[in-house]
Amino acid sequence: METATFEGPDEFDAGQYEDDARQRWGGTDAYRESMRRTKRYGKGDWARIRQEGEEIVAAMAALLAEGAHAASRAAMDRAEAHRRHIDRWFYPCSRAMHVNLAGMYTADPRFREYFEKRAAGLAVFVQDAIRANAARHRARGRAGAGSDSGSRADAAS
Repeated sequence: METATFEGPDEFDAGQYEDDARQRWGGTDAYRESMRRTKRYGKGDWARIRQEGEEIVAAMAALLAEGAHAASRAAMDRAEAHRRHIDRWFYPCSRAMHVNLAGMYTADPRFREYFEKRAAGLAVFVQDAIRANAARHRARGRAGAGSDSGSRADAAS
């Protein structure tokens, strides 16, 4: 299987995580959907995905640097943008799934390092903003079956 290598100042080789991802999630619908979508992406798509993702993380780092609270509207809005980014490019990502992913951002050293090299405390800030965003939408009554995701049909098609 061809893997993506992102070029730039922070080169990221997705292939180094491929076996781990396949072992953990290979039997899931999300994994199969991600493989289906990503196998069609070219270099330009990967560049766009990386740029969008980096912009979201940079905005979160800026909020942290400004002293914003993770439950602020701005932080929750960035968390929602992060969820939609995953949903758009990889697999349907409900808010509940996003909260589960956020747990990995602090528990898995590879994810933690990704965030922490951008700003000290960013992994926890992102995790807390994702959790706050999910709680915000639950409080608004948007967490019912089918409405939690906000998922669109494969927007990358």
